[in-house]
Amino acid sequence: MDHQQRLDIAIQIAQKAGEQIADARRQQNFSHEYKGDDELVTEVDVAVDRFIAEQLEAAFPEEARLTEELSPDRSQLEQGGPLWVVDPIDGTVNFAYGHVHVAVSIALAVDGELQLGVVHAPFLGQTFAAIRGDGATLNGQAIVCSKAKTLERSLIATGFPYARDRRAPLIRRLNHVVHACRDIRRNGAAALDLCHVASGLLDGYYESVSPWDFAAGLLIAREAGAHTGHLYECPENLPADLYGENLLVTAPAIFNPLYELLRHADAGGRLEEE
Repeated sequence: MDHQQRLDIAIQIAQKAGEQIADARRQQNFSHEYKGDDELVTEVDVAVDRFIAEQLEAAFPEEARLTEELSPDRSQLEQGGPLWVVDPIDGTVNFAYGHVHVAVSIALAVDGELQLGVVHAPFLGQTFAAIRGDGATLNGQAIVCSKAKTLERSLIATGFPYARDRRAPLIRRLNHVVHACRDIRRNGAAALDLCHVASGLLDGYYESVSPWDFAAGLLIAREAGAHTGHLYECPENLPADLYGENLLVTAPAIFNPLYELLRHADAGGRLEEE
């Protein structure tokens, strides 16, 4: 089975999962729980994760899966072969509160390199997809990232961890960025933020996120022409394509300026107007 056939199946699975999410939203009968005391999870997250796992197993028997709810063992990142990376509901808080920035994210990596990805947003009617080396699409139409030339005229997105005690250092980054760019967006769904960089709705995005949050979106952004990378070197034992700490994805011309600005903020640098 070639990558296009695999992607077609992944898109079908993501869209069916999206229908389940939309149905659950309409019925409003799902539970709210917390994992790690901070991170919201609903029974819909688990049910959709199980559905996707069953569908992937039926289509691609015995291929490994890394999924947020049912198979979160990150040791699989260090192993070779095919690995499906799945977020059943990216933007769980948005889903629970009735916001539209919610997505199903499914990616395939082989030997640590992303090969295909789909991000389906059921409340927006959008399906983003990409195959390595073949460009990116939105609802079947080719997309390209923005042609932003300066950070000052760029719209940048980011996010924050659920754990409140980890947010303070990121506020310093935010303070530097908001003074240097056009404006900031915090939409609460990393996969969609990356796809919005891919389609030009955003000029850049930075955050530290888990593999299932970003894998499909990263490939889609890259295939749409965005520059992708990290603020700091990745661990040698983990593939860069699946390492989500200090991720930076932007229109090509603003990658270096935003990189330098964020590194400057981390080093305790002062704002120019200070």
